[in-house]
Amino acid sequence: MPEPGKKPVSAFSKKPRSVEVAAGSPAVFEAETERAGVKVRWQRGGSDISASNKYGLATEGTRHTLTVREVGPADQGSYAVIAGSSKVKFDLKVIEAEKAEPMLAPAPAPAEATGAPGEAPAPAAELGESAPSPKGSSSAALNGPTPGAPDDPIGLFVMRPQDGEVTVGGSITFSARVAGASLLKPPVVKWFKGKWVDLSSKVGQHLQLHDSYDRTSKVYLFELHITDAQPAFAGGYRCEVSTKDKFDCSNFNLTVHGEGALVSVLVLAMCPVLHTQGVRETPRDSKLEAPAEEDVWEILRQAPPSEYERIAFQYGVTDLRGMLKRLKGMRRDEKKSTAFQKKLEPAYQVSKGHKIRLTVELADHDAEVKWLKNGQEIQMSGRYIFESIGAKRTLTISQCSLADDAAYQCVVGGEKCSTELFVKEPPVLITRPLEDQLVMVGQRVEFECEVSEEGAQVKWLKDGVELTREETFKYRFKKDGRRHHLIINEATLEDAGHYALCTSGGQALAELIVQEKKLEVYQSIADLMVGAKDQAVFKCEVSDENVRGVWLKNGKELVPDSRIKVSHIGRVHKLTIDDVTPADEADYSFVPEGFACNLSAKLHFMEVKIDFVPRQEPPKIHLDCPGRIPDTIVVVAGNKLRLDVPISGDPAPTVIWQKAITQGNKAPARPAPDAPEDTGDSDEWVFDKKLLCETEGRVRVETTKDRSIFTVEGAEKEDEGVYTVTVKNPVGEDQVNLTVKVIDVPDAPAAPKISNVGEDSCTVQWEPPAYDGGQPILGAES
Repeated sequence: MPEPGKKPVSAFSKKPRSVEVAAGSPAVFEAETERAGVKVRWQRGGSDISASNKYGLATEGTRHTLTVREVGPADQGSYAVIAGSSKVKFDLKVIEAEKAEPMLAPAPAPAEATGAPGEAPAPAAELGESAPSPKGSSSAALNGPTPGAPDDPIGLFVMRPQDGEVTVGGSITFSARVAGASLLKPPVVKWFKGKWVDLSSKVGQHLQLHDSYDRTSKVYLFELHITDAQPAFAGGYRCEVSTKDKFDCSNFNLTVHGEGALVSVLVLAMCPVLHTQGVRETPRDSKLEAPAEEDVWEILRQAPPSEYERIAFQYGVTDLRGMLKRLKGMRRDEKKSTAFQKKLEPAYQVSKGHKIRLTVELADHDAEVKWLKNGQEIQMSGRYIFESIGAKRTLTISQCSLADDAAYQCVVGGEKCSTELFVKEPPVLITRPLEDQLVMVGQRVEFECEVSEEGAQVKWLKDGVELTREETFKYRFKKDGRRHHLIINEATLEDAGHYALCTSGGQALAELIVQEKKLEVYQSIADLMVGAKDQAVFKCEVSDENVRGVWLKNGKELVPDSRIKVSHIGRVHKLTIDDVTPADEADYSFVPEGFACNLSAKLHFMEVKIDFVPRQEPPKIHLDCPGRIPDTIVVVAGNKLRLDVPISGDPAPTVIWQKAITQGNKAPARPAPDAPEDTGDSDEWVFDKKLLCETEGRVRVETTKDRSIFTVEGAEKEDEGVYTVTVKNPVGEDQVNLTVKVIDVPDAPAAPKISNVGEDSCTVQWEPPAYDGGQPILGAES
């Protein structure tokens, strides 16, 4: 299992891919694992798929297959395959039978351009003009290759996207082909609506981008597919292709026929932003013009304010504020102006960071004007520039920011004209997506995502439902510059699901998998039969030494006292009951915290006195617990040396500390600097053992029931050596050797010898010190 909090490593050598299948046909997904015998699960919408009349599951060695029989609209959606902790997601898209025909295939006869039911429409490029697609008909594929047509000799395009027409509710596909024979890397292709709207951030239900590569012809195919076309989708589009050192672009237009022309005019007039479900365009420095028809404005005039939002959504207007201000401007009494020959437009729109010019023409060429922003006079500065050329008066605002989004007025004498300036922020893009995470119950989860703008407004969603600030008891949101964090302090099984971060220019999606904690029981508690006044001991051992738990008696928590004791040493949990009485007969349980686990046993009380043989446990030195003492301890001369050794055993063991010394009770001489380190096991030394048992003085030993502490105050060179700690009780013994190394000031090196004395140089040689202080000689300074 991968480390919690990290993205799972894939166990698949071949992953299933998303497919488009015609309704009524089967859909087959294949996956291959790196080895045979791996259990594979298929899911749809987070739920496991079982074999049935609808789904077929098959496994052959490392190959695994999911078959969806007779697919229909209800089968469309997201699927997944899981092997161990690896999960791969893919999509199934169901299209109508007529849509399953290749969209780029040429039509067999010109008559098919009418889009007859059940037949694929002819490519517009082959018919010589853009063929309209009837409402409700299948996709009208444009830009198919014309037989015998020569390749585009200019730029990178082999085939450029062509103008197209579609009816309301229909579909259309624009295609571009790029030769890849001379390219080392795939080209970068971008689709735009208008001058600047990048359609990659608008991919969704009504707009998809596809690309493929034909290895035979070495041609890249890029497609822009629009479904359920709306009048607001009409306009100019652009396709840009770039490589490392080349760039090319091609412009084309989309015309939408059918009812709804008034809606298109209204949307472009009030707010150059298309329906939220389609693409979006905001031409730079565009003007908001009054609609040609008055009927829609009559609907707004007569509707109560509570209905404005519904009407805006119905007609595809996302800028509700602009609509309200435009409506307010229409209600003003328009009088014949004597001071202005040409007034300001009703509204202007500009992208953030760009420049805008507000221009009027006066009846009097010598008249003075004042410019106001939200009623306050504007003073000329680096960003605000006033120009006067004949009758024209211009206010230029450079590097527009959100603070410039305001109402502006031009005042001449007692007459004035007004306008609104809307500053459009660029879409906030995802620069680093979220990552899937796998955690255990109770662990901390932190999703991190990076966006293109610092301090941008984002939304967090779980399974499509927005997470609000009111849920801070469960979720915590954090911003750090361009990074956004979602934190769950203690994950539960209910927190599993799909999390998304949404911005104005896209979204990032990740999955959180929460698994139950697992605890292995090495030794469970056993039933006991105990007589009066005897001792009862329940003991168990689990796999996690950090886990805590509670002891229960007949389902109620036990409270320790002078007779009942609870202990926890490492992985062992123990319950001891002294002087057992008949009231102690009951069911006892140990419940680990955070795990669905319960270890139970029964205490039987015996009225007849029997000899009780207490359980005995051999002694053990626990040097593998947290805070372990290494086999070799290095201490600087003069410092305090403390060896703290945890021990266990029942009954309590006897502890013996000994130091190895040479025969004759003499400490070993200082070894040569280049001699190998003595480990106590060399055949060159013969050791005796000196018993250490002092409880006072510079060297002392202190022993309790569960640990023994050896202390040396002010370590000296003579304290260096091999120490042996032995624990014994009637059941057995345990022993550990510890090597103590004392680092001291090294001896001085031998007197130098000078030779080869020349005019400006000589050779100096010396021997290293006989004692190096416990550390190797690294070098010398001259």
